[in-house]
Amino acid sequence: MIELPAHSIAPIGIIHSCYPEKFGIPRQPGLVRSSTGRLELLPPCNREEMVRGLDAFSHIWIHFLFHEVVAEGWRPTVRPPWLGGQKRVGVFASRSPHRPNFMGLSVVRLTGISKEGKGLFLEIAELDLLDKTPVLDIKPYVPYSDSVTGASAGFIPPPESVERHILFSEGAADFCATYELRTGRRLKALIAETLGQDPRPASQRRQTREYGMLLWELNVRWQARGESFQVLSISEE
Repeated sequence: MIELPAHSIAPIGIIHSCYPEKFGIPRQPGLVRSSTGRLELLPPCNREEMVRGLDAFSHIWIHFLFHEVVAEGWRPTVRPPWLGGQKRVGVFASRSPHRPNFMGLSVVRLTGISKEGKGLFLEIAELDLLDKTPVLDIKPYVPYSDSVTGASAGFIPPPESVERHILFSEGAADFCATYELRTGRRLKALIAETLGQDPRPASQRRQTREYGMLLWELNVRWQARGESFQVLSISEE
């Protein structure tokens, strides 16, 4: 048996995301175009020369740590949500966070690079990342090699084509308008696109109970009614 040396990895950055909790995060990147965040680079990686030339790329790969599941340990088999949580597959045949090294990989749109005092930030969008996620590495996305024509997705289906109607109560719509004017954030679009992916677990998709979802510092209350979703209220935490 070959003995390989252990190697420790220190985070190079941290994610500031519009998703402060796991519930509501899209199951893949690119599905919610209005989702936004920032990648704050940490010392000694917050040097401008380390991102020189990166702004020429539209998208980047982010290697990150599933930090909230480390204490739970890893599992050799998991129940993917795409199989309704009813069938087990090997962890390496899934994108489960319960992996031996708890590492994740996500491609996001790079919308800018900004400097604030001694801080260096990558502005990102179309993400599926939890707030405060530790970042392990960044690489540019290269379309001709990173997108493989004719690749098979196994048991993972393409994005749902169901058109869901997102309805806002008068109070929720007014809140969105006021909030967007104050912050510049596209709150209404973010809510609509996130709900359009139906964040409910597969086992709850026939239920019509009220749900709560955190976006940025906001508590969004909503209810599913068939293929429609009613946004009931929005309040600041």
